[in-house]
Amino acid sequence: MVAHEYAHGYAAFKQGDMTAYSLGRLTWNPIKHIDPFMTIVLPLMLAFLGAPIFGGAKPVPVNPRNYREYRRGDIIVSMAGIATNLAIAVASVPVVIVVGILGASVPALVRPLGILQLMLVQGIFINLILAAFNLMPIPPLDGSHVFKYLLPPRWSLSYQRLGSFGFLILFAVLSFGRPLVNAWLAPAYFLRILAERFYFSFILPNPFST
Repeated sequence: MVAHEYAHGYAAFKQGDMTAYSLGRLTWNPIKHIDPFMTIVLPLMLAFLGAPIFGGAKPVPVNPRNYREYRRGDIIVSMAGIATNLAIAVASVPVVIVVGILGASVPALVRPLGILQLMLVQGIFINLILAAFNLMPIPPLDGSHVFKYLLPPRWSLSYQRLGSFGFLILFAVLSFGRPLVNAWLAPAYFLRILAERFYFSFILPNPFST
């Protein structure tokens, strides 16, 4: 999530908006991206209630009016986080393989490298899910910033107003629209399976494997 939010801020900076930079949010420091409610309270509350668990980082502040080209900048900044999650997932695949080769070559390191490799494998899936999830056309998720440009102007304005209720809509979809959500996330599951074909033979044993 830190990489995702940093990407938004960096893309905005490159498009002419200094907001995130001037507020100290253009940073890799995870503490700066923690939102007390979205990152901590909400996931714990949902877990306690037995509801679908989700949360998020503190959104990086941007001001689209500062973009050199409003529409182009809005799309680039919105897609930057998703592109970053996909890039992390793709880049992690060869790292998993390298770690597997190293572990097979140095038996004494199998246990710690197995744990590291498991973290990388889980990271691939998590980043794919984050990318697919944020593509959902529910304001204020990133996908909505592209979808609104596909609508007629009048519809687009009404659609953007849904952002005021976006959290409630998202919660309702996750709670009662599970088949729809699973269908939307299907490409992420497919890409996970595809990645496994590349690194499966290099997987090391770890304390958490069955």
